[in-house]
Amino acid sequence: MAEAAVPSASYDVVIIGGGPGGYNAAIRAGQLGLTAACIEMRETLGGTCLNVGCMPSKALLHASELYEIAGKGFAGLGIEVTPKLNLAQMMGQKTESVTALTKGIEFLFKKNKVDWVRGRGRIAGPGKVEVTAADGTVSTLSAKDIVIATGSEPTPLPGVAFEDGRVVDSTGALSLPAVPNHLIVVGAGIIGLELGSVWRRLGAQVTVVEYLDRITPGMDSDVAKAFQRTLTKQGMAFKLGSKVTGANPSKDGVELTVEPAAGGAPETLKGDVVLVAIGRRPYTDGLGLETVGITPDKRGFIDHDHFKVAEGVWVIGDVTHGPMLAHKAEEDSVAVIELIAGKAGHVDYNLVPSVVYTAPEVAWVGKTEDQLKEAGVAYKVGKFPFTANSRAKINHETDGFAKVLADAATDRILGVHIMGPQAGEMIGEACVAMAFGGSSEDIARICHPHPTRSEAVKQAAMGVEGWTMQA
Repeated sequence: MAEAAVPSASYDVVIIGGGPGGYNAAIRAGQLGLTAACIEMRETLGGTCLNVGCMPSKALLHASELYEIAGKGFAGLGIEVTPKLNLAQMMGQKTESVTALTKGIEFLFKKNKVDWVRGRGRIAGPGKVEVTAADGTVSTLSAKDIVIATGSEPTPLPGVAFEDGRVVDSTGALSLPAVPNHLIVVGAGIIGLELGSVWRRLGAQVTVVEYLDRITPGMDSDVAKAFQRTLTKQGMAFKLGSKVTGANPSKDGVELTVEPAAGGAPETLKGDVVLVAIGRRPYTDGLGLETVGITPDKRGFIDHDHFKVAEGVWVIGDVTHGPMLAHKAEEDSVAVIELIAGKAGHVDYNLVPSVVYTAPEVAWVGKTEDQLKEAGVAYKVGKFPFTANSRAKINHETDGFAKVLADAATDRILGVHIMGPQAGEMIGEACVAMAFGGSSEDIARICHPHPTRSEAVKQAAMGVEGWTMQA
């Protein structure tokens, strides 16, 4: 690890934020021969994703899934075991994995001659960034270009104050000291359903309260309905079309006041822990944006023109519009540094995939049926269930289906949606096909290995023209 060694230093690029957008931007800058510094206020690099988001949640999702399979699935396979939960060890292996990843970024910084400057960054005018260290000392860095990569933070719920161990955000839900008897999740988006799944598998009763009349906004509604049915079958309860208006924590738990979104009498839900997971908001407060003439919109997002927001100032990741996803920020980071270096940087936001890492997983890329109908686009649908997929059958993983949407006239793929085992791994094939303007017939005529789950995608593509062949 290399840190800025002097109170004032000059760089080609200074990046504010050490998350997936920021650290990848810094590494790419180093690869292209630019002098770069990355300012990060955490004690470790990696931002929300590596420290308290994507990575630790996937560690717990993986471990809790294995725990549930051992308790409920092994017997049917002829394996007799009685699993015992060691929550401290489960949390410990999560922490070890996260530490290894953050140390890996430090190594890449050193390898690519990137300076990690510890502290809180603030733009102090054109080409100037002030860094306030933990001890209060302030240093100033100068840069030809400044990249804002400060990411996002959990959105609070009005009327519901966070309280350690009782009313928590996603960070708190990743480190509960014990399995709650009843976990209430406010928000039926990806984060809430993933973390709700973790604690349900470990033994908690889980109730999800959602303001909308559906789960997972942005997901194809056909898939979302099937997804909710599966989660309900697994034991998760849903209260849709409901709004939370208050929370009363006590030593015994939390009483949550819930009202119908359309109006009506309130009711009280009581749980041990409440997880507020209603979304995330950009982290833009205190960045000194006004010193370079930048005004975020009313939600805190910073608009840009090909990532540029002012002369010598750029923005990437969650702090600007687009999917609030780590891999979107990574793509932004490479594009912005290549533009700064005089190359051609570009990101196609129509091809940014989304994944829900539950069991089964849900993954999609491109347009949903809802969007195509709203836009009046004529399309064809091919759909194939995992109940008819050989690998899924023999592995007892038959929930879900693959679905391909193609233009009715040209057959160009418009969207692919998968709910099933390893959906997050399979969606990459669709991303590649769509990036090259591929048709459903292109996927349908590519030989897929047998038996694999990926054959469901091929069969769904075949179904666009009606020549699906069952298992």
